[in-house]
Amino acid sequence: MDLSDAVLAPASNDASFRRYFRVQRGLESFIVMDAPPEKENTAPFVRVARHLQELQLNAPRVLAEEATQGFLLLSDLGDVQYLSLLQEQPARADELYLDAIDALVTLQFNGSKFVEKLPEYDEELLRFELSLFSDWLCRRHLDVQFTDTEQASWQTLCDVLIKNALEQPRVYVHRDYHSRNLMFSKSHNPGILDFQDAVAGPYTYDLVSLLKDCYISWPEDEIRKWAMYFYNARNGSEETSISEAEFLRHFELTGVQRELKAAGIFARLNRRDNKPEYMQDIPRTLNYILDVVPKYSELQFLGNLIRQQVLPQLSASMP
Repeated sequence: MDLSDAVLAPASNDASFRRYFRVQRGLESFIVMDAPPEKENTAPFVRVARHLQELQLNAPRVLAEEATQGFLLLSDLGDVQYLSLLQEQPARADELYLDAIDALVTLQFNGSKFVEKLPEYDEELLRFELSLFSDWLCRRHLDVQFTDTEQASWQTLCDVLIKNALEQPRVYVHRDYHSRNLMFSKSHNPGILDFQDAVAGPYTYDLVSLLKDCYISWPEDEIRKWAMYFYNARNGSEETSISEAEFLRHFELTGVQRELKAAGIFARLNRRDNKPEYMQDIPRTLNYILDVVPKYSELQFLGNLIRQQVLPQLSASMP
């Protein structure tokens, strides 16, 4: 494809080392991904893009690739991000979230044929993700050092969260399914981005990413309403039904695991990668945990840690 006469402009920011550019050629528009091979691997993106295309979900198509230099030419899903649309038109939240949940249900059920081709969301990965919170946010950023008793309580908590994840039905997990990675599309909504880290993992993980979003929050009753929409859609297709109480426990404890991971990643982006803008999203992320602490005795240590040490010291450290 000859793009020598095309106009190039930055398309989006990314928390990784990838960069995206929009290429305009007359009325045509494409996206170029620049993924430095020494830091990023384009092969998972290409593989998952093909899965999503076969599932007839709205994701970028790979039009050309130069893997040795880390370049991909992609179809363009437009520039209307779910996050900006939800902020500007919150009354459309129902419409947008139900579309996103419908796409998620399609991914989980129709994507089952690809699950064996994905990396496992196993205990090792889950434990590493939880360590991001204790290592990067608590120890490195806030200098919160666990006592031996606190360390034991932390390990017990991690065991609870990992068990919750591993006991759930195993499905195709996007792993970053939220308002910054969904694009509004007038047809076949939503457009789905940033899917290269897909894994085989717990069925509530992407739902938590979507509804307990680190970048925008909604009232608890709205979150529950949308969660139950997903639950009913799944149970309509499942041979073995999961009780509502079991589903809510899966959903809420998976949320705790993801929120701890996200808070740790935001601290790492700040300290390692010089991207401080994500620090402002940590309080929202941790407050999701505090919302569910009263329901679970297993979370009391974590609730006290966040309320008494992490949030006060985080507030004091913010410019």
